[in-house]
Parts: sequence; structure tokens; C-alpha cells
Amino acid sequence: MEQIETTEKGKVFMTCKIDKEYTWENVYHQHIIAFIYSGELEITYGKNTVNFVEGDTILVPKNQLSRSIKKPIDGQPFKCLSMAIPEKNLREFYANRTVLETWSENALKERPVKSNTLLKSYFSSLLPYFEMQDELPAPLVDIKILEALTIIDAADKRASAILGTFSEIGKIDLKNYMEEHYMYNLPLEKFAALTGRSLTTFKSDFKKIFKNTPGKWLTEKRLNLAHYKLNAEKLKTSDVYLSVGFENLSHFSFAFKKAFGYNPSTLANNNY
Repeated sequence: MEQIETTEKGKVFMTCKIDKEYTWENVYHQHIIAFIYSGELEITYGKNTVNFVEGDTILVPKNQLSRSIKKPIDGQPFKCLSMAIPEKNLREFYANRTVLETWSENALKERPVKSNTLLKSYFSSLLPYFEMQDELPAPLVDIKILEALTIIDAADKRASAILGTFSEIGKIDLKNYMEEHYMYNLPLEKFAALTGRSLTTFKSDFKKIFKNTPGKWLTEKRLNLAHYKLNAEKLKTSDVYLSVGFENLSHFSFAFKKAFGYNPSTLANNNY
């Protein structure tokens, strides 16, 4: 098992340290700002992947399905500090500031926060707080959030297009969304919520668009992607099943053999 050390302060600040590669999928309900002290972080949104290394500041938008891989590098553990930004703080901060309403670049393909000396100094200044036994006083938490937002707004105005926009998830294009995110291991209820639908409406709309049930369609798409990764990209079975949306190796192997007539390990070893 991976050794994961996490420490939380002030309900919004958290440090993370791991010694082995760790992969997980998540949807955050608040914007996350993080800073990498060591190691590497790979974040995939749909089919787009961005890599972050030591010294990078990361902005992870809320309500965006992502897969993240934390990697120790050169004998150093992966270590980062992250902060979840409450909406009340964002509304107060951007109430009297200019917000970029449009951004020609795709925020999920690019780095929405440029490297900045002030940001590095800011995140370094937070580390001593994690050596304290007591929780941070609420007023201090608000001050540190304001400080972070002020530096980010000065360093890279593009971030305001994400942090300064307030809207609920609306009903979005189901076909495009599912084609981009079918490889994520989520329950149908979560897919429904992320596309702005109730579960009943999601299933109904899905059947109209894809002429199939969500469960069958997802399994078929994931297995076809796995077959491609094993056959064309020559990946190992153990490296494939999680990346295509299966929770465990045994279920993946059973479903793969049922669909194609042979085990994924056979294909991976180029014996078929």
C-alpha cells in the first residue's frame, strides 16, 4: 500500500506526502489551489493531460471530473499543499475586481496560474502552521485565503475567469461529455449530476442519443479502449484497467475475456 501522510489546518489547508505513485479520480465541489514542493503531478481532464512539477502552482476548477497521478521523483516523495477556496471568500474578493468573462485558451488544457516568486514564498510561509498542535483561528484562515487570491490575481489574470465565475451546473451536451469522460469510474448518479440531470432524465436522454443503456455502452467503450491500449500501445494489463474505468483487475479480466474471447494478459504478451 502507498504511504500517504495528510495534515489539515483551518479546514481549507491540507498537506500531502506520499512515497509511492498514487492514482485517484475526483470531483471537487470547491476550487482547489495547490503548490508542489517536490515530485510530479499528472492531471487528466477527459482526454487532456497536464503535468506539474516542483515549484508549480495548480488551479483545479470545481465540478470538473479529473484523474490525478502523484509521483515521487528522484528519490524525493511527492509533497504538496492544497487549499479549498470557499465561495464566500471568492465572492467577497471579486465583488469589486475585474473578471475575465472569456478566455480563448481552454483552462483544462493549459496552466491557468503562471509560476511566480511571490506564490512560492507564500506557500513556503504556510508550512510552519502545520507544525502547530492547534487549529488555525478562522480570521487567520480568511487572511491567508485573501493573500493567496491577491497574489494570483496579480500574477495571472486568467485565473479570474475560473475563480471569479459563479454558476451552477447546467444541462450540458450529454454526447460530447460522455465521449470525453467514459473512462472514469463513476456511478451513473454522478454522471447524471455532472451533466446537469436527474438520474431518470440522464438514462432517458442517454438511450435516445446512444440507442443503448448507459451500463452496456460504458462497458463496451471501456473494453474497446483497453483493447487498443494493450494491442497498439503495448501496455501491461496492470497499467490499463484503472485507466479505462474498471475498479479491479479481476472484474476487468472477466469482462475482457467475455467480450473478446481471450484474456487481456494474452493480448498484452502478444501471444494471440
